[in-house]
Amino acid sequence: MDKSYSSATESDIYQSWEKSGAFTPKIDKKKKPFSIILPLPNANDPMHMGHALFTIQDILIRYHRMLGDPTLWLPGGDHAGIETQFVFEKMLQKEGKSRFDFDRETLYQMIWDFVEKNRTLNQFQMKKLGFSMDWTRYHYSLEPKIVDNVLLTFKKLYEDGLIYRDEKIVNYCTFCGTSFSNLEVNHKTVDSHLWYLKYGPLTVATTRPETMLGDTAVAVNPKDKRYQKLIGQKILLPLVNREIPIIGEETIDIKFGTGAVKVTPSHSPEDYDIAKKHNLEFIRIFDYDGKSNQNVPEKYRSLFPNQVRQMVVDDLNAAGLIEKIENYSHEVGHCYKCGHAIEPITAPQWFLKIDPLAKPAIKAAKDDEIKFFPSRFKKAFLTWMESIRDWNISRQIVWGPRIPAWYCLDCNPQIKINFLDKNKKLISAYYSDIKDKYSFEEIKSGLQSLLAPVDSKYIVDCSLKIEDCPICHSKALLQETDTFDTWFLSGQWPLNTLGFNPKDTSKSSPDFDYFYPTSVMDTLWDILFFWVARMTMFGLYLTKKVPFKTVHLHSRVVDAKGQKMSKSKGNVIDPLTMTEKYGTDALRMSLVYGIAPASDFVVSEDKIRAQRNFVNKIWNASRFVLMIIDRFAQKNPNLKISVNLDISKLNDDDKNIIKNLNKIISSITSDINRYHFGQASENLYQFFWHDFCDVYIEKTKNRGEDVVPVLLTVLINSLKLLHPFIPFVTESIFQILREKIKLDEDQLITSSWPALVSLPQK
Repeated sequence: MDKSYSSATESDIYQSWEKSGAFTPKIDKKKKPFSIILPLPNANDPMHMGHALFTIQDILIRYHRMLGDPTLWLPGGDHAGIETQFVFEKMLQKEGKSRFDFDRETLYQMIWDFVEKNRTLNQFQMKKLGFSMDWTRYHYSLEPKIVDNVLLTFKKLYEDGLIYRDEKIVNYCTFCGTSFSNLEVNHKTVDSHLWYLKYGPLTVATTRPETMLGDTAVAVNPKDKRYQKLIGQKILLPLVNREIPIIGEETIDIKFGTGAVKVTPSHSPEDYDIAKKHNLEFIRIFDYDGKSNQNVPEKYRSLFPNQVRQMVVDDLNAAGLIEKIENYSHEVGHCYKCGHAIEPITAPQWFLKIDPLAKPAIKAAKDDEIKFFPSRFKKAFLTWMESIRDWNISRQIVWGPRIPAWYCLDCNPQIKINFLDKNKKLISAYYSDIKDKYSFEEIKSGLQSLLAPVDSKYIVDCSLKIEDCPICHSKALLQETDTFDTWFLSGQWPLNTLGFNPKDTSKSSPDFDYFYPTSVMDTLWDILFFWVARMTMFGLYLTKKVPFKTVHLHSRVVDAKGQKMSKSKGNVIDPLTMTEKYGTDALRMSLVYGIAPASDFVVSEDKIRAQRNFVNKIWNASRFVLMIIDRFAQKNPNLKISVNLDISKLNDDDKNIIKNLNKIISSITSDINRYHFGQASENLYQFFWHDFCDVYIEKTKNRGEDVVPVLLTVLINSLKLLHPFIPFVTESIFQILREKIKLDEDQLITSSWPALVSLPQK
């Protein structure tokens, strides 16, 4: 045995596991399976320290494999919609190009090629971290079969009356060119101002004076005695000279500002709800490029909001219509990808009626069909689900499956189309204005995007082969250019990766029949609502079964200042760099050692280095045991090396270490079953380093041959207990032991989980 452990052997060890078929379970109806679906990482991104926390899942997988359960850990990769397109667009920007230089199909193919070059990157990295996934079952989110199933789910939802289009207020990023759900918006406190503007007989307070150009009412609380007599009257909107009503609305906070607020339904979620309630007009003043449109007076057109704000404030000042300005801090939504301020805006979008899907999920959580660990997240899950709103499932990007709806341009001439003509010039116009100037083929081949009015007629067709309009028989059909929100696809991930058949559930794959529902969904708490809730809703909607039995929310990696690691902050520790420097086992152990469930924890190089010392301790202790055996073998060539214990030859020290070994077997088994990985790793560390090495081994240095069975019993069982946490060094030592002594098991990875050691009677 070499003097020191070398992590250079890790690749060979992993290949031996994979080659042996250890990762691939066999379906055995007589046994209860254990299965985990990997939270699919971006197929194009290198792994970060958050991904390294998949170690938690690997511990569970290795543990259940050793228990003898048919154990499946199913890996996959996500096309990652907006995230991947954002990265690609930044690359184009460096080349002096943009997405607007390419037609839709060309841009999609460019992103596809970009992803394919790097798609195996994180597969290699996950293998480097020792993750024992069944690579024969790997899936990618844009596989044809998976996309087909997603389209069929959309069609079923549509046929069940749960899909609709509406022009609702959405969180729109004019920089990324797409809408986002409420969950995807980062709210930041910004220092701004509160402007007090004179609107005829009253004064309104606002943080956005520029949107006054789209006001359609002023709202006051009907209980506010200052304004009761004004309710129902009309006033002239300053700068625009358009009549707007004064309305009574119970939700207005009498104590905010003057108690009177302007209502801009097309650019405020709260005002949108008020306008719907009071049947107010909707006037959108900013378009999807972020600039003001024809709905504002001419002098304010084609400008960005900040430019409009300055002009409006100047003009109001000149007219003596600003009563005062106060400093004011408030929360403003920002795009979670690019960081730009979100523009609340009304836009035609595809929505999913969520209430019929949410109710079964709520019931499943309340009835403990899904259990949450830590249990406090059950309350958070239920609180969010009980206040959930309809889900905007459409995104205005290229990268991802397109919504399978088709528009006949002849039936819907007011569809706005963006396309590159044959000279690569960008044309943006309504079809009615260009149909006589450009052929349909030129429009289709150069298509970038379309924007169909909310009342447009459409056909849902998943075959993607529709050729003519069923109404007018025109061939001028274009598919919706909006793609699915990435969570719409990944929300169906457990179903589609296991072979669910949406056309005929009786023909779903054997994997689906055996491994679904899966056993555990382990993920970070910050996507409890993004992903876990949506998988639960889709699972119940499509199969009447929950997709997993337990949701385990693991801890979050932060830096020494308690900040989440991110490239932009420059506080990232690359897990692969750490494995090269200290070995994979040291990194893995540092990610779980002493960690409290679902908490923030710091990963530092010092902590990883300390765990490397523990790995070396395991190696050195094993080397010492083998040296003792070699020494006895030299003295006694007929020495029989055995793990069979003879009670007559055990002293009190032997009995005490066996007693402590049994305690640690029981406690580690219990800790893993209860998801107390931090406690388990800490107890293992203490038992091996202190009880076994510092105490027991020290006392055996002058003992005879009778100590060998005890040393081997404790060492082999310790290796088994440690294996789920630090698999490489333990497997390496196990293979060396197999060369020295006869063991019944070929590999540690497929060996049996330790049973309590019984002390035989005389």
